[in-house]
Amino acid sequence: MDRSSGIILPISSLPSPYGIGSLGKAAREFVDFLAAAGQSWWQMLPVGPTSLGDSPYQSPSAFAGNPYFVDLDLLVEDGLLLQDEVSAPDWGEDPASVDYALIYRSRFDLLRRAFGRGWGRDREKVAAFVRENAFWVEDYALFMAIKAHFGMTSWIDWPDEGIRLRRPQSLAAYRSRLAREVDFNLYVQYLFFRQWDALRAYAREKGVGIIGDLPIYVALDSADVWAEPQWFQLDEKNVPIEVAGVPPDSFSADGQLWGNPLYDYDAMERDGFGWWIRRIGGAARLYDVIRIDHFRGFESYWAVPFGEKTARKGHWVKGPGMALVGTLSDSFEGLHFIAEDLGYHTPEVEQLLSDSGFPGMKLLEFAFDSRDTSAFLPHSFEPHCVCYVGTHDNQTIMGWRQEADATDVDMARRYLGLNEEEGFNWGFIRGGMSSVAALFVTQMQDFLGLGPDARTNTPGTLGGNWQWRMLPGQITPELTERIASMTRMYGRSAG
Repeated sequence: MDRSSGIILPISSLPSPYGIGSLGKAAREFVDFLAAAGQSWWQMLPVGPTSLGDSPYQSPSAFAGNPYFVDLDLLVEDGLLLQDEVSAPDWGEDPASVDYALIYRSRFDLLRRAFGRGWGRDREKVAAFVRENAFWVEDYALFMAIKAHFGMTSWIDWPDEGIRLRRPQSLAAYRSRLAREVDFNLYVQYLFFRQWDALRAYAREKGVGIIGDLPIYVALDSADVWAEPQWFQLDEKNVPIEVAGVPPDSFSADGQLWGNPLYDYDAMERDGFGWWIRRIGGAARLYDVIRIDHFRGFESYWAVPFGEKTARKGHWVKGPGMALVGTLSDSFEGLHFIAEDLGYHTPEVEQLLSDSGFPGMKLLEFAFDSRDTSAFLPHSFEPHCVCYVGTHDNQTIMGWRQEADATDVDMARRYLGLNEEEGFNWGFIRGGMSSVAALFVTQMQDFLGLGPDARTNTPGTLGGNWQWRMLPGQITPELTERIASMTRMYGRSAG
């Protein structure tokens, strides 16, 4: 990458009306802000549908778009909804927070009205969209229709074994029985990608690229696992044998039990890693740069027997390494990758990162451990890396100042030359902007100087995550110019 910078902001955090960020006016205004501030990149979280817990990293599809992000005002402009209809529901009282329960109750009712009005009109366009995306969208649409039929329970618990195991006669019966619901799911995906393509084209016109996150694993309760169980470590009843997690460490005595099904990399390799090629192709439809989450899992991964309550009894298993990483690099010329290589580094992981050619990540929030020398201190950087103040999984920098050890905060003050006149958050931003890292990225919350209440996610916790939203008017001309000035000063300006 050329020397540049960008900002992390989830789509859900945009100040769109109707309770959650979406792909309409607020998204375009954020692109305008990025361009005016000299930023080259908008980094966002996965944009797939969310499920229980609202995490974008546990989606029922690795390919689909989130129905919540379909912009309702654009549907009004398109004649699919009426303004009174979209204004009528209760979208929540706090514009700085997403109320997912309210969104769930109201959003789909409106999308069904749009479907009722638009299906006949748009049938041919939807059919073309389905043909272009046949490798995933039909299975996804049927999967979600069956989930709704069974009260949104996980497919592992569906009472009809025939459809759970995808027996042909059962598939045909449910496609016929649930045809209207299948068509609805297809139409919502058509709407999402029509709006997404328009937004991405707008960003390109403004010189702004999109960095997207790719979770290394897919959710167990997903169309991906149900539709193609042959690529996962499942038994003869399609129940997982082992699942993903990370081992115990100094932060967690039990480790982290993620519960995602593990890949059958031997079967995948015999197939030429076709599933992964399709998955990266789907991501390339959305993004210009792909940040691969938990990159070290390609070298070795932690496997935990299915049914365990913690990750303690897991064990390390060798991953596919360069056999997969090299295949992906060779298959997508011109597509850039970032390796999320945080955590404990073994020589093997470092070798894989080097062999891949992907830039790794440096987090300033991890740099100032007064007890030890950190590889995240800017003076130790080489240009081929991406510097972050923090990511969506970290505290905002103002929250970090409140929560970190006082000696660590003091070390940061001394190292970065922080002073109250400049502002603690701006000193950290300056430290990253001025580094030799090819790319510098930080959260929008840090430019706004927000505290711990604006944190996006606290890993290992349930509830209260993925809710923060930016308020209308928080981006001012003065803020835009201050970002642009610093970006110019350190040679990162777009254009």
